[in-house]
Amino acid sequence: MGPRSPAARSALIAAAAAIGGFLFGFDTAVINGTVAALTQEFHASEVAIGLTVSAALIGCAIGAYVAGSAADRYGRTRTMAITALVFVASGILSGAALSLVDLALWRLLGGFAIGAASVIAPAYIAEIAPAKLRGRLGSLQQLAIVIGIFAALLGDYALARIAGSARQPLAFGLPAWRWMFWTEVLPAVLYGLAAFCIPESPRWLVGQGREAEARAILASLGEDPDTKLPEIRESIEGQHVTRLRDLRGAGFAGVQRIVWIGLGVAVLQQLVGINVIFYYSSVLWQSVGFSEHDALFVTVITSVTNILTTLIAIASVDRFGRRPLLLVGSVGMALSLGSLGLLFSRASVDAAGNVLLAGTSGIAALIAANVFVFCFGFSWGPVVWVLLGEMFPNRIRAKALAVGATAQWVANFFVTATFPALQKLGLGLAYGVYALAAVVSVVFVARWVPETRGKELEAM
Repeated sequence: MGPRSPAARSALIAAAAAIGGFLFGFDTAVINGTVAALTQEFHASEVAIGLTVSAALIGCAIGAYVAGSAADRYGRTRTMAITALVFVASGILSGAALSLVDLALWRLLGGFAIGAASVIAPAYIAEIAPAKLRGRLGSLQQLAIVIGIFAALLGDYALARIAGSARQPLAFGLPAWRWMFWTEVLPAVLYGLAAFCIPESPRWLVGQGREAEARAILASLGEDPDTKLPEIRESIEGQHVTRLRDLRGAGFAGVQRIVWIGLGVAVLQQLVGINVIFYYSSVLWQSVGFSEHDALFVTVITSVTNILTTLIAIASVDRFGRRPLLLVGSVGMALSLGSLGLLFSRASVDAAGNVLLAGTSGIAALIAANVFVFCFGFSWGPVVWVLLGEMFPNRIRAKALAVGATAQWVANFFVTATFPALQKLGLGLAYGVYALAAVVSVVFVARWVPETRGKELEAM
Protein backbone atom coordinates (compact mmCIF):
# COMPACT_ATOMS: atom_id res chain seq x y z
CA MET A 1 0.00 0.00 0.00
CA GLY A 2 1.36 3.39 -0.93
CA PRO A 3 1.64 6.37 1.40
CA ARG A 4 -1.65 8.12 2.32
CA SER A 5 -0.33 11.64 1.60
CA PRO A 6 -0.38 12.58 -2.11
CA ALA A 7 2.74 14.72 -1.54
CA ALA A 8 4.58 11.77 0.04
CA ARG A 9 3.45 9.51 -2.80
CA SER A 10 4.69 12.04 -5.39
CA ALA A 11 8.04 12.26 -3.58
CA LEU A 12 8.49 8.46 -3.54
CA ILE A 13 7.58 8.18 -7.21
CA ALA A 14 10.03 10.97 -8.12
CA ALA A 15 12.76 9.35 -6.01
CA ALA A 16 12.25 6.03 -7.82
CA ALA A 17 12.51 7.77 -11.20
CA ALA A 18 15.64 9.60 -10.01
CA ILE A 19 17.49 6.26 -9.68
CA GLY A 20 18.19 6.87 -13.35
CA GLY A 21 20.07 10.00 -12.27
CA PHE A 22 22.08 7.92 -9.77
CA LEU A 23 23.08 5.57 -12.60
CA PHE A 24 23.83 8.62 -14.76
CA GLY A 25 26.38 9.84 -12.19
CA PHE A 26 27.66 6.38 -11.28
CA ASP A 27 28.32 5.25 -14.85
CA THR A 28 30.01 8.56 -15.70
CA ALA A 29 32.41 8.39 -12.76
CA VAL A 30 33.06 4.67 -12.26
CA ILE A 31 35.70 4.49 -15.00
CA ASN A 32 37.92 6.99 -13.12
CA GLY A 33 39.20 4.28 -10.79
CA THR A 34 40.00 1.90 -13.64
CA VAL A 35 42.09 4.12 -15.94
CA ALA A 36 45.55 3.23 -14.58
CA ALA A 37 44.72 -0.50 -14.50
CA LEU A 38 43.32 -0.43 -18.04
CA THR A 39 46.46 1.30 -19.30
CA GLN A 40 48.62 -1.50 -17.88
CA GLU A 41 46.22 -4.36 -18.67
CA PHE A 42 45.90 -3.51 -22.36
CA HIS A 43 49.26 -1.71 -22.81
CA ALA A 44 47.30 1.30 -23.99
CA SER A 45 48.49 4.72 -25.05
CA GLU A 46 47.07 7.91 -23.56
CA VAL A 47 45.21 8.55 -26.81
CA ALA A 48 43.60 5.09 -26.74
CA ILE A 49 42.55 5.50 -23.10
CA GLY A 50 41.17 8.95 -23.83
CA LEU A 51 39.06 7.63 -26.71
CA THR A 52 37.79 4.77 -24.54
CA VAL A 53 36.72 7.13 -21.76
CA SER A 54 35.14 9.67 -24.12
CA ALA A 55 33.18 6.96 -25.99
CA ALA A 56 30.58 7.21 -23.23
CA LEU A 57 29.99 10.90 -24.00
CA ILE A 58 29.30 10.10 -27.66
CA GLY A 59 26.80 7.46 -26.54
CA CYS A 60 25.22 10.04 -24.20
CA ALA A 61 24.45 12.40 -27.06
CA ILE A 62 22.89 9.58 -29.11
CA GLY A 63 20.86 8.25 -26.17
CA ALA A 64 19.55 11.70 -25.27
CA TYR A 65 18.38 12.31 -28.82
CA VAL A 66 16.67 8.93 -29.23
CA ALA A 67 15.03 8.90 -25.79
CA GLY A 68 12.57 11.68 -26.57
CA SER A 69 10.94 9.79 -29.42
CA ALA A 70 10.99 6.52 -27.46
CA ALA A 71 9.34 8.15 -24.44
CA ASP A 72 6.61 9.61 -26.65
CA ARG A 73 6.02 6.34 -28.50
CA TYR A 74 6.31 3.74 -25.74
CA GLY A 75 5.69 5.79 -22.58
CA ARG A 76 7.94 7.14 -19.85
CA THR A 77 8.05 4.11 -17.55
CA ARG A 78 8.50 1.54 -20.33
CA THR A 79 11.42 3.57 -21.71
CA MET A 80 12.91 3.65 -18.19
CA ALA A 81 12.74 -0.15 -18.05
CA ILE A 82 14.50 -0.45 -21.42
CA THR A 83 17.16 2.01 -20.23
CA ALA A 84 17.71 -0.10 -17.09
CA LEU A 85 18.35 -3.18 -19.26
CA VAL A 86 20.95 -1.23 -21.24
CA PHE A 87 22.66 -0.16 -17.99
CA VAL A 88 22.78 -3.80 -16.84
CA ALA A 89 24.22 -4.96 -20.16
CA SER A 90 26.82 -2.18 -20.21
CA GLY A 91 27.97 -2.91 -16.66
CA ILE A 92 28.33 -6.65 -17.23
CA LEU A 93 30.03 -6.37 -20.63
CA SER A 94 32.38 -3.55 -19.56
CA GLY A 95 33.61 -5.66 -16.67
CA ALA A 96 34.10 -8.64 -19.01
CA ALA A 97 35.94 -6.62 -21.71
CA LEU A 98 38.80 -8.40 -23.47
CA SER A 99 40.26 -5.35 -25.21
CA LEU A 100 39.97 -1.58 -25.31
CA VAL A 101 38.00 -1.86 -28.55
CA ASP A 102 35.12 -3.83 -27.05
CA LEU A 103 35.37 -1.84 -23.78
CA ALA A 104 34.88 1.36 -25.79
CA LEU A 105 31.84 -0.22 -27.44
CA TRP A 106 30.32 -1.19 -24.07
CA ARG A 107 31.12 2.27 -22.68
CA LEU A 108 29.33 3.78 -25.67
CA LEU A 109 26.36 1.53 -24.81
CA GLY A 110 26.48 2.76 -21.23
CA GLY A 111 26.64 6.33 -22.48
CA PHE A 112 23.50 5.66 -24.52
CA ALA A 113 21.71 4.71 -21.29
CA ILE A 114 23.08 7.77 -19.47
CA GLY A 115 21.82 10.05 -22.23
CA ALA A 116 18.40 8.41 -22.20
CA ALA A 117 18.16 8.71 -18.40
CA SER A 118 19.11 12.39 -18.63
CA VAL A 119 15.97 12.97 -20.74
CA ILE A 120 13.40 10.59 -19.26
CA ALA A 121 13.74 11.32 -15.54
CA PRO A 122 13.31 15.14 -15.72
CA ALA A 123 10.38 14.85 -18.11
CA TYR A 124 8.64 12.18 -16.03
CA ILE A 125 9.20 13.92 -12.68
CA ALA A 126 7.90 17.22 -14.08
CA GLU A 127 4.79 15.49 -15.41
CA ILE A 128 4.05 13.54 -12.23
CA ALA A 129 4.81 16.24 -9.62
CA PRO A 130 2.31 18.82 -8.29
CA ALA A 131 3.22 22.37 -9.38
CA LYS A 132 4.03 23.48 -5.82
CA LEU A 133 6.53 20.61 -5.35
CA ARG A 134 7.86 20.33 -8.89
CA GLY A 135 11.09 22.28 -8.28
CA ARG A 136 12.07 20.26 -5.24
CA LEU A 137 11.16 16.93 -6.80
CA GLY A 138 12.84 17.86 -10.08
CA SER A 139 16.03 18.68 -8.14
CA LEU A 140 16.14 15.04 -6.99
CA GLN A 141 17.58 14.24 -10.44
CA GLN A 142 20.71 16.34 -9.76
CA LEU A 143 20.96 15.07 -6.18
CA ALA A 144 20.86 11.50 -7.48
CA ILE A 145 23.55 12.32 -10.07
CA VAL A 146 26.01 13.74 -7.53
CA ILE A 147 25.33 10.90 -5.07
CA GLY A 148 25.97 8.47 -7.94
CA ILE A 149 29.31 10.15 -8.67
CA PHE A 150 30.27 10.00 -5.00
CA ALA A 151 29.19 6.34 -4.70
CA ALA A 152 31.25 5.36 -7.76
CA LEU A 153 34.37 7.14 -6.51
CA LEU A 154 33.95 5.67 -3.01
CA GLY A 155 33.33 2.18 -4.43
CA ASP A 156 36.39 2.38 -6.68
CA TYR A 157 38.52 3.49 -3.73
CA ALA A 158 37.19 0.71 -1.47
CA LEU A 159 37.68 -2.07 -4.04
CA ALA A 160 41.19 -0.88 -4.91
CA ARG A 161 42.05 -0.63 -1.20
CA ILE A 162 40.79 -4.17 -0.50
CA ALA A 163 42.61 -5.67 -3.48
CA GLY A 164 45.74 -3.55 -3.10
CA SER A 165 45.22 -1.83 -6.46
CA ALA A 166 42.69 -1.79 -9.27
CA ARG A 167 44.70 -4.42 -11.15
CA GLN A 168 45.07 -6.86 -8.24
CA PRO A 169 42.63 -9.82 -7.95
CA LEU A 170 39.47 -9.84 -5.87
CA ALA A 171 36.71 -12.48 -5.80
CA PHE A 172 37.18 -15.46 -8.15
CA GLY A 173 40.68 -14.21 -8.96
CA LEU A 174 39.33 -11.42 -11.18
CA PRO A 175 40.99 -7.98 -11.00
CA ALA A 176 39.34 -5.19 -9.01
CA TRP A 177 38.79 -2.98 -12.07
CA ARG A 178 36.32 -5.54 -13.47
CA TRP A 179 34.35 -5.53 -10.21
CA MET A 180 34.26 -1.73 -10.34
CA PHE A 181 32.19 -1.97 -13.53
CA TRP A 182 30.07 -4.83 -12.19
CA THR A 183 29.00 -2.84 -9.11
CA GLU A 184 26.68 -0.92 -11.46
CA VAL A 185 24.48 -3.95 -12.05
CA LEU A 186 22.66 -3.84 -8.69
CA PRO A 187 21.38 -0.22 -8.94
CA ALA A 188 20.53 -0.84 -12.62
CA VAL A 189 18.33 -3.81 -11.63
CA LEU A 190 16.67 -1.69 -8.92
CA TYR A 191 15.96 1.01 -11.52
CA GLY A 192 14.30 -1.56 -13.78
CA LEU A 193 12.15 -2.87 -10.92
CA ALA A 194 11.19 0.69 -9.95
CA ALA A 195 10.03 1.38 -13.51
CA PHE A 196 7.46 -1.41 -13.15
CA CYS A 197 6.24 -0.12 -9.76
CA ILE A 198 5.62 3.56 -10.54
CA PRO A 199 2.61 4.87 -12.49
CA GLU A 200 2.80 6.11 -16.07
CA SER A 201 2.75 9.86 -16.72
CA PRO A 202 -0.89 11.03 -16.80
CA ARG A 203 0.04 13.56 -19.53
CA TRP A 204 1.31 10.75 -21.76
CA LEU A 205 -1.75 8.60 -21.01
CA VAL A 206 -4.10 11.42 -22.05
CA GLY A 207 -2.16 11.76 -25.30
CA GLN A 208 -2.77 8.05 -25.90
CA GLY A 209 -6.50 8.34 -25.22
CA ARG A 210 -6.23 6.41 -21.93
CA GLU A 211 -8.04 8.99 -19.81
CA ALA A 212 -9.51 6.55 -17.30
CA GLU A 213 -6.00 5.51 -16.23
CA ALA A 214 -4.85 9.13 -16.19
CA ARG A 215 -7.84 10.08 -14.01
CA ALA A 216 -6.99 7.44 -11.40
CA ILE A 217 -3.32 8.50 -11.26
CA LEU A 218 -4.15 12.20 -10.98
CA ALA A 219 -6.54 11.47 -8.12
CA SER A 220 -3.89 9.43 -6.29
CA LEU A 221 -1.51 12.39 -6.57
CA GLY A 222 -4.00 14.80 -5.02
CA GLU A 223 -5.07 16.47 -8.29
CA ASP A 224 -8.71 17.14 -9.25
CA PRO A 225 -9.19 15.03 -12.41
CA ASP A 226 -12.30 16.96 -13.49
CA THR A 227 -10.29 20.18 -13.61
CA LYS A 228 -6.92 18.82 -14.71
CA LEU A 229 -7.95 16.46 -17.53
CA PRO A 230 -9.53 19.17 -19.74
CA GLU A 231 -6.42 21.35 -19.24
CA ILE A 232 -4.12 18.50 -20.25
CA ARG A 233 -6.32 17.58 -23.19
CA GLU A 234 -6.32 21.16 -24.47
CA SER A 235 -2.55 21.61 -24.05
CA ILE A 236 -1.77 18.38 -25.92
CA GLU A 237 -4.06 19.13 -28.87
CA GLY A 238 -4.12 15.71 -30.46
CA GLN A 239 -0.63 14.74 -29.42
CA HIS A 240 1.33 12.40 -31.68
CA VAL A 241 4.87 11.09 -31.56
CA THR A 242 6.80 14.34 -31.82
CA ARG A 243 9.49 14.92 -34.43
CA LEU A 244 12.00 17.67 -35.03
CA ARG A 245 9.56 19.50 -37.29
CA ASP A 246 7.22 19.91 -34.31
CA LEU A 247 9.80 22.28 -32.76
CA ARG A 248 9.31 24.75 -35.59
CA GLY A 249 8.11 28.24 -34.78
CA ALA A 250 8.57 31.92 -35.48
CA GLY A 251 11.91 32.13 -33.70
CA PHE A 252 15.45 32.23 -35.06
CA ALA A 253 16.02 29.74 -37.93
CA GLY A 254 12.35 28.76 -37.72
CA VAL A 255 12.69 27.13 -34.28
CA GLN A 256 10.42 27.99 -31.35
CA ARG A 257 11.91 30.58 -29.01
CA ILE A 258 11.43 28.39 -25.94
CA VAL A 259 13.47 25.62 -27.60
CA TRP A 260 16.38 28.03 -28.14
CA ILE A 261 16.17 29.08 -24.49
CA GLY A 262 16.30 25.42 -23.45
CA LEU A 263 19.34 24.86 -25.67
CA GLY A 264 20.99 27.92 -24.15
CA VAL A 265 20.65 26.85 -20.52
CA ALA A 266 21.71 23.28 -21.37
CA VAL A 267 24.88 24.37 -23.17
CA LEU A 268 25.84 27.13 -20.70
CA GLN A 269 25.62 24.61 -17.85
CA GLN A 270 28.59 22.83 -19.42
CA LEU A 271 30.53 25.80 -20.85
CA VAL A 272 31.27 27.13 -17.36
CA GLY A 273 33.63 24.15 -17.04
CA ILE A 274 32.10 22.24 -14.13
CA ASN A 275 33.25 18.88 -15.47
CA VAL A 276 36.84 20.10 -15.63
CA ILE A 277 36.67 20.14 -11.82
CA PHE A 278 35.34 16.57 -11.65
CA TYR A 279 37.22 14.97 -14.55
CA TYR A 280 40.63 16.62 -14.10
CA SER A 281 40.71 17.87 -10.51
CA SER A 282 43.13 15.28 -9.15
CA VAL A 283 45.59 15.88 -12.01
CA LEU A 284 45.06 19.64 -11.69
CA TRP A 285 45.81 19.83 -7.97
CA GLN A 286 48.88 17.64 -8.36
CA SER A 287 50.15 20.02 -11.04
CA VAL A 288 50.05 22.93 -8.60
CA GLY A 289 51.92 21.19 -5.81
CA PHE A 290 49.47 18.93 -3.95
CA SER A 291 50.54 15.35 -3.31
CA GLU A 292 48.58 12.55 -4.99
CA HIS A 293 46.96 11.62 -1.67
CA ASP A 294 45.97 15.23 -0.93
CA ALA A 295 44.67 15.71 -4.49
CA LEU A 296 42.39 12.66 -4.17
CA PHE A 297 41.20 13.86 -0.78
CA VAL A 298 40.36 17.28 -2.25
CA THR A 299 38.36 15.55 -5.01
CA VAL A 300 36.28 13.69 -2.41
CA ILE A 301 35.70 16.92 -0.46
CA THR A 302 34.57 18.60 -3.68
CA SER A 303 32.06 15.82 -4.41
CA VAL A 304 30.66 16.11 -0.88
CA THR A 305 30.37 19.89 -1.33
CA ASN A 306 28.37 19.25 -4.50
CA ILE A 307 25.93 16.97 -2.64
CA LEU A 308 25.39 19.46 0.21
CA THR A 309 24.77 22.39 -2.12
CA THR A 310 22.26 20.34 -4.12
CA LEU A 311 20.33 19.86 -0.87
CA ILE A 312 20.29 23.66 -0.53
CA ALA A 313 18.77 23.90 -4.01
CA ILE A 314 16.07 21.36 -3.16
CA ALA A 315 15.11 23.40 -0.09
CA SER A 316 15.01 26.74 -1.92
CA VAL A 317 14.05 26.23 -5.58
CA ASP A 318 10.29 26.31 -4.94
CA ARG A 319 10.63 29.11 -2.38
CA PHE A 320 12.75 31.60 -4.34
CA GLY A 321 12.16 30.46 -7.90
CA ARG A 322 14.38 29.32 -10.76
CA ARG A 323 15.63 32.67 -12.10
CA PRO A 324 16.94 34.07 -8.77
CA LEU A 325 18.95 30.91 -8.06
CA LEU A 326 20.41 30.91 -11.58
CA LEU A 327 21.33 34.60 -11.41
CA VAL A 328 22.98 34.39 -7.98
CA GLY A 329 24.80 31.22 -9.02
CA SER A 330 26.02 32.81 -12.27
CA VAL A 331 27.45 35.83 -10.45
CA GLY A 332 29.19 33.59 -7.92
CA MET A 333 30.61 31.35 -10.66
CA ALA A 334 31.87 34.36 -12.65
CA LEU A 335 33.68 35.76 -9.59
CA SER A 336 35.20 32.44 -8.47
CA LEU A 337 36.26 31.42 -11.98
CA GLY A 338 37.67 34.87 -12.59
CA SER A 339 39.68 34.52 -9.37
CA LEU A 340 41.02 31.15 -10.53
CA GLY A 341 41.97 32.64 -13.88
CA LEU A 342 43.79 35.52 -12.18
CA LEU A 343 45.64 33.23 -9.74
CA PHE A 344 46.78 30.83 -12.46
CA SER A 345 47.78 33.66 -14.81
CA ARG A 346 50.26 34.81 -12.15
CA ALA A 347 51.62 31.30 -11.50
CA SER A 348 55.09 30.25 -12.59
CA VAL A 349 55.97 27.09 -14.53
CA ASP A 350 58.95 24.85 -13.74
CA ALA A 351 61.19 23.05 -16.24
CA ALA A 352 58.91 20.00 -16.25
CA GLY A 353 55.91 22.13 -17.17
CA ASN A 354 54.28 21.97 -13.73
CA VAL A 355 52.33 25.04 -12.59
CA LEU A 356 53.65 26.53 -9.35
CA LEU A 357 51.46 28.67 -7.11
CA ALA A 358 53.62 30.54 -4.61
CA GLY A 359 52.76 31.17 -0.97
CA THR A 360 49.07 31.07 -0.16
CA SER A 361 48.02 31.11 -3.83
CA GLY A 362 47.51 27.33 -3.87
CA ILE A 363 45.09 27.49 -0.92
CA ALA A 364 43.35 30.50 -2.49
CA ALA A 365 42.90 28.53 -5.73
CA LEU A 366 41.51 25.58 -3.78
CA ILE A 367 39.00 27.84 -1.99
CA ALA A 368 37.97 29.52 -5.25
CA ALA A 369 37.43 26.14 -6.93
CA ASN A 370 35.18 24.96 -4.11
CA VAL A 371 33.28 28.27 -4.10
CA PHE A 372 32.68 27.66 -7.82
CA VAL A 373 31.35 24.15 -7.09
CA PHE A 374 29.16 25.58 -4.29
CA CYS A 375 27.68 28.24 -6.59
CA PHE A 376 27.09 25.70 -9.37
CA GLY A 377 25.66 23.15 -6.95
CA PHE A 378 22.79 25.29 -5.64
CA SER A 379 21.95 26.83 -9.02
CA TRP A 380 22.94 25.62 -12.48
CA GLY A 381 23.46 21.99 -11.45
CA PRO A 382 19.92 21.14 -10.31
CA VAL A 383 17.89 24.09 -11.65
CA VAL A 384 18.74 23.41 -15.30
CA TRP A 385 17.30 19.89 -14.98
CA VAL A 386 14.17 21.33 -13.35
CA LEU A 387 13.77 23.89 -16.15
CA LEU A 388 14.35 21.39 -18.95
CA GLY A 389 11.72 19.11 -17.44
CA GLU A 390 9.04 21.77 -17.07
CA MET A 391 9.59 24.73 -19.44
CA PHE A 392 8.35 23.17 -22.69
CA PRO A 393 4.69 22.76 -23.72
CA ASN A 394 3.20 19.30 -23.14
CA ARG A 395 3.01 18.41 -26.83
CA ILE A 396 6.77 18.91 -27.48
CA ARG A 397 8.25 18.31 -24.01
CA ALA A 398 9.98 14.98 -24.61
CA LYS A 399 11.46 15.91 -28.00
CA ALA A 400 12.53 19.42 -26.94
CA LEU A 401 14.12 18.03 -23.77
CA ALA A 402 15.91 15.40 -25.87
CA VAL A 403 17.34 18.09 -28.16
CA GLY A 404 18.44 20.15 -25.14
CA ALA A 405 20.07 17.16 -23.43
CA THR A 406 21.83 16.19 -26.67
CA ALA A 407 23.25 19.70 -26.96
CA GLN A 408 24.35 19.48 -23.33
CA TRP A 409 26.28 16.25 -23.93
CA VAL A 410 27.92 17.69 -27.05
CA ALA A 411 28.99 20.74 -24.99
CA ASN A 412 30.25 18.40 -22.25
CA PHE A 413 32.37 16.54 -24.82
CA PHE A 414 33.68 19.83 -26.23
CA VAL A 415 34.74 21.19 -22.83
CA THR A 416 36.27 17.88 -21.75
CA ALA A 417 38.18 17.43 -25.01
CA THR A 418 39.52 21.00 -25.19
CA PHE A 419 40.71 21.40 -21.59
CA PRO A 420 44.06 19.61 -22.08
CA ALA A 421 44.86 21.93 -24.98
CA LEU A 422 43.77 25.01 -23.00
CA GLN A 423 45.81 23.77 -20.04
CA LYS A 424 48.92 23.71 -22.22
CA LEU A 425 48.25 27.30 -23.28
CA GLY A 426 47.81 28.25 -19.64
CA LEU A 427 45.35 27.56 -16.83
CA GLY A 428 44.76 31.30 -16.54
CA LEU A 429 43.39 31.33 -20.08
CA ALA A 430 41.32 28.17 -19.47
CA TYR A 431 39.57 29.54 -16.40
CA GLY A 432 39.23 32.94 -18.06
CA VAL A 433 37.22 31.28 -20.84
CA TYR A 434 34.96 29.54 -18.31
CA ALA A 435 34.54 32.82 -16.39
CA LEU A 436 33.43 34.50 -19.64
CA ALA A 437 30.81 31.76 -20.12
CA ALA A 438 29.56 32.46 -16.57
CA VAL A 439 29.23 36.17 -17.40
CA VAL A 440 27.27 35.27 -20.54
CA SER A 441 24.99 33.09 -18.39
CA VAL A 442 24.10 36.13 -16.23
CA VAL A 443 22.96 38.08 -19.29
CA PHE A 444 21.18 35.07 -20.79
CA VAL A 445 19.13 34.36 -17.67
CA ALA A 446 18.30 38.02 -17.03
CA ARG A 447 17.08 38.57 -20.58
CA TRP A 448 15.54 35.31 -21.78
CA VAL A 449 14.93 32.62 -19.16
CA PRO A 450 11.30 32.61 -17.92
CA GLU A 451 10.26 32.02 -14.33
CA THR A 452 8.30 28.75 -14.04
CA ARG A 453 7.86 28.48 -10.26
CA GLY A 454 4.35 27.45 -9.28
CA LYS A 455 3.01 27.30 -12.84
CA GLU A 456 1.06 24.29 -14.06
CA LEU A 457 2.64 22.46 -17.00
CA GLU A 458 -0.45 23.23 -19.06
CA ALA A 459 0.29 26.96 -18.65
CA MET A 460 3.80 26.73 -20.11
